[in-house]
Amino acid sequence: MDGQVLEKLYELYSREIYLYLYSLCRDPDTAEDLTQETFLRALLTLPKGHENMRAWLYRVARNLFFDLRRRKPELSLEESGELPAGEDEALERLVRDEQRRLLLRLIGTLERKKREVLVLQYYSGLGQKEIAALLGLSHENVRVLSLRARRELRKKLEENGYDFS
Repeated sequence: MDGQVLEKLYELYSREIYLYLYSLCRDPDTAEDLTQETFLRALLTLPKGHENMRAWLYRVARNLFFDLRRRKPELSLEESGELPAGEDEALERLVRDEQRRLLLRLIGTLERKKREVLVLQYYSGLGQKEIAALLGLSHENVRVLSLRARRELRKKLEENGYDFS
């Protein structure tokens, strides 16, 4: 693969591949390592003229995560946060960060396939057909998993004091 093509792919997709991997492993260092490994594999093995490089990168990233998981059973979640200088901004950011942490934690409690579908759909912006191809499921199965995952997540959020009425 041409170095310029890889550089362009990295610019376009590294952030979303990182976020996808982070959603799977919940460890920033592991996600960063796996992101780098994904693009290294792209450099070494992506065939020229491959039509959907984005989907291929997700497949490589997913496979790397599950290979690592087989070797290392449980990965932990590390959380950190910085507060900005202004008190109002700090409070608003603290609330938003807490909401994001809760959402991530609750997404992490979903069954693996439901969690993966939601992350790919909302954080990575993939369509249901792309997700179906990536996960080896039917489009209808992905649609149902997404619907059930969102319902389950909404119920968990309501149990944590969020009102959707």
